[in-house]
Amino acid sequence: MSAPLLVAQTADAGVNGVALTVLVVLFVVVTVLGFWATRFKRAESLESLDEWGLGGRKFGTWITWFLLGGDLYTAYTFVAVPAAMFATGAVAGFFAVPYTIVLYPIVFVFMARLWSVSHRHGYVTAADFVQGRYGDRGLSLAVAVTGFVATMPYIALQLVGIQAVLEVAGLGSGDNWFAKDAPLFIAFVLLAAYTYTSGLRAPAVIAFVKDALIYLVIIVAVIYLPHKFGGWEHIFGAAQDKMASTSDVTGKPTGVFIPPSGQFWAYATLALGSAMALFMYPHSITASLSSRSRNTIRRNAAILPAYSFLLGLLALLGWVAIAAGTKPIGLDGKPNPQLVIPQLFEDAFPSWFSGVAFAAVAIGALVPAAIMSIAAANTFTRNIYRAWIKPHATPAEEAKVSKLMSLLVKAFALAFVLSLDKQNAINFQLLGGVWILQTFPAIVFSLYTRWFHRWALLAGWAVGMVYGTVKAYQVINPATGKHFGGSLAEIPGIGDLGYIALTAFVLNVLVAVVGTLLLRLGKVGNGTDATAAGDYFADEGDPRVEADLEVHGGTEAGGFETSAKRSPQPPS
Repeated sequence: MSAPLLVAQTADAGVNGVALTVLVVLFVVVTVLGFWATRFKRAESLESLDEWGLGGRKFGTWITWFLLGGDLYTAYTFVAVPAAMFATGAVAGFFAVPYTIVLYPIVFVFMARLWSVSHRHGYVTAADFVQGRYGDRGLSLAVAVTGFVATMPYIALQLVGIQAVLEVAGLGSGDNWFAKDAPLFIAFVLLAAYTYTSGLRAPAVIAFVKDALIYLVIIVAVIYLPHKFGGWEHIFGAAQDKMASTSDVTGKPTGVFIPPSGQFWAYATLALGSAMALFMYPHSITASLSSRSRNTIRRNAAILPAYSFLLGLLALLGWVAIAAGTKPIGLDGKPNPQLVIPQLFEDAFPSWFSGVAFAAVAIGALVPAAIMSIAAANTFTRNIYRAWIKPHATPAEEAKVSKLMSLLVKAFALAFVLSLDKQNAINFQLLGGVWILQTFPAIVFSLYTRWFHRWALLAGWAVGMVYGTVKAYQVINPATGKHFGGSLAEIPGIGDLGYIALTAFVLNVLVAVVGTLLLRLGKVGNGTDATAAGDYFADEGDPRVEADLEVHGGTEAGGFETSAKRSPQPPS
């Protein structure tokens, strides 16, 4: 094909050549960094979960800050939240701002304890801790499977973010399957390759680039765009008018500008439930356990709210797009709110800066996708493969299985992208939240007490999972008619709508409390606790931690032998 003909066809396809070039160049840069990351804080070998899956447990405050920021502020932040603000308003979108504000005091309180006991015993996952706390493989398996499954839609959301950027840039316009999805698959293959090679070090390095791009783009956007489109008064007015207008699909108001009293429960439960759920995800715990000390966790809980300010600005860009008259139309000719932020940038900025913005969103999806796949793979390896299939797997075997599983995890996420409704991508994350919040009692409560009985915790988990899944399935998206169309349902006994995950959590705790009382009356044994009170306060430099860390990579049990050799401790 001649060059002039190729240029003509590219122009006809609507490809933004300059923006796409900038995007590709920056994408190549982070890919190179991903492979180079094997040299970052270099270890003699990556053939153990401590090194491949946790970066050697030696990241300091700033590395952890960038890693956690890159992990927690995802394509959900850059694509789904502004899209929800654009499409339906404050309840569906802006709840994410108070949710991240509520989140960090919770993290400050409990995560340092989890870090300490995990370093003391070589735990890599939350399910490792539950197994050590109760000596119950069933409860540990429930926590592991929930974390693994809940991570799938979250990774899918990152791929939706990459897909949105590529679509606005003009790629994926072909009629056949290969032409439409090939760019996403290429990004998937590159992500899989450097994650397999470098482990957690890859997203730790790339997070620096991601955050620099995001801060640059957002600062420019919030200064320039309001001035361009009539100021904040005009922007808020345009958003209020749109939300008050009648939807052609439902015949009701399009959305909510300021939540009325009837939606207070929805707003509050979404914020609280999401805050409680976020650090139950395997990727959040993985990023936290990679840090060097318990004080690193607490310092990050104090400085991470800087990202909450960024999130608020990003959310408001959804309303800026309303004032700008942005039309997020996909290459299939159908409206798609998930395209609104990339489309806004393409319409309002020069092509080269649009490319920078596209790269910020795409790389902002790559970092958490990498961490999530690593965390899910670690969970499978430690708590399913080794616990149930090959109990005496060596650290090198664990690392190999985890690397292979990280590839399969991404493939599962692609299945979510191709099969579920992408028109409301925020529900990918909220659906995972319904499931992962049900592990909160077994993890967080157990950091402070063994009063709850292990079987009662398992029964509460089962009730919460069944109720939450059924209720979420029954929510129909009025625009598409598909199930899992939202995360709100009527709260029993109150009547108002609320976050399904939090209602399921309340039922979970009630069952756990009642079950514990009955089992204690029956004097049923509560398993063996491999931890001691002092383990929950161990810190960097603690001789016990240093001694245990030396053998975590060398024992056949990957750290659990250390616990088993110690004398049983009375329940705290």
